[in-house]
Amino acid sequence: MYVQLPFDELRVDSTQKKRIAYFYDADVGNYAYGAGHPMKPHRIRMAHSLIMNYGLYKKMEIYRAKPATKQEMCQFHTDEYIDFLSRVTPDNLDNFAKEQIKFNVGDDCPVFDGLFEYCGISGGGSMEGAARLNRGKCDIAINYAGGLHHAKKSEASGFCYLNDIVLGIIELLRYHPRVLYIDIDVHHGDGVEEAFYTTDRVMTCSFHKYGEFFPGTGELRDIGVGKGKYHAINVPLRDGIDDATYKSIFEPVISHIIEWYQPSAIVLQCGGDSLSGDRLGCFNLSMSGHANCVNFVKSFNIPMMVVGGGGYTMRNVARTWAFESGLLNNVVLPSELPYNEYFEYYGPDYKLDVRPSNMYNANSPEFLNKILTNIIQNLEHTKHAPSVQMQDVPRDPEDLGDVDEDTAEAKDTRGGSQFARDHETEKPGELYDDDDKDKGEKNITITEAEQMEIDELNQEE
Repeated sequence: MYVQLPFDELRVDSTQKKRIAYFYDADVGNYAYGAGHPMKPHRIRMAHSLIMNYGLYKKMEIYRAKPATKQEMCQFHTDEYIDFLSRVTPDNLDNFAKEQIKFNVGDDCPVFDGLFEYCGISGGGSMEGAARLNRGKCDIAINYAGGLHHAKKSEASGFCYLNDIVLGIIELLRYHPRVLYIDIDVHHGDGVEEAFYTTDRVMTCSFHKYGEFFPGTGELRDIGVGKGKYHAINVPLRDGIDDATYKSIFEPVISHIIEWYQPSAIVLQCGGDSLSGDRLGCFNLSMSGHANCVNFVKSFNIPMMVVGGGGYTMRNVARTWAFESGLLNNVVLPSELPYNEYFEYYGPDYKLDVRPSNMYNANSPEFLNKILTNIIQNLEHTKHAPSVQMQDVPRDPEDLGDVDEDTAEAKDTRGGSQFARDHETEKPGELYDDDDKDKGEKNITITEAEQMEIDELNQEE
């Protein structure tokens, strides 16, 4: 079943136009996990600088999303966990000794200045991106500050505090019957899988290194439970996977999923730690090998949200996300880097490229054939896309900031302001099942036998 595909040069259709909403908050690069910590939010600012200097801003709509509120974060996370994140600082950390253990905050997930604001930026971008996709305002939404796939309902994990992906998918589920989540980070997307492990409304598919590697989850036999059985797909890979091998497993798996599951929206997590030469990763993908996944998923023309994720060699992550932004806009960026404020990071060659190394590929064709066969057998159970009960689409959250419609003039037009209409209450006696009844008449259906009894009683009286 496994066939080694040739790895060709990436191509785009320059005549095709996608409407792209790109979310970026200039503050995101100001946050720091601490000296010596591998996670550096500064890489998002570097990627943004390349994207701007390549002129991609002319092709996209660029937004700064409103940071996610506590209430929005609590759509997935617990109230007490979000309350803790909003109150803890490096100065008052000693007051939260119990909570640090309970919420797994410490070495990997340190408390730093502006932690809650940082969470708000990543969550706001993914939620606003999902909302724009829902309203048909764009075909692709990009939020490189997102992709923090390890965060759990009430626990930080793997440098992730707020699971912006889950919040974005929850938003998509308000309009879309089925959502597909694809994860090409070198680490297993455990937080997202866990959140949707029991539902058939979301299918999660993660390609990751498995075996004595963080977070230790995501083996082939983890397929979901209950209604969600066969809706969690894990592709456990070994060290040194290269472009052609990755393409040969990625493309058939994704093709089968889309053909059988028929998602109406896709979320793609583009963690850059699967690139060759990453500080924490152990794969051997070039920039083109990584970007091929993005290009392939885009080719299905399904509404799509692209988020960031891991990636700990900053210059390579910035190069790759800039290149992938170009592909999403149907442009193959030239390899000569334009001058930008972080130009010295890209020495000595100053090229837009991440080259593979001579690392040994431990993924044999027999091993990959076994994985592919197993996954396709499991997918057989999802061949007929699950049905979703028809129901009204819930209203978009009320915009409490718009007070113009509540002025006296507005209340005199169109039956009063939206605010006033929202706060009208049902008057007693207004609820009828049958409009033909006289106003005030009680809506009671009487059988013939009951009517005869009433007539008899009346005659006796």
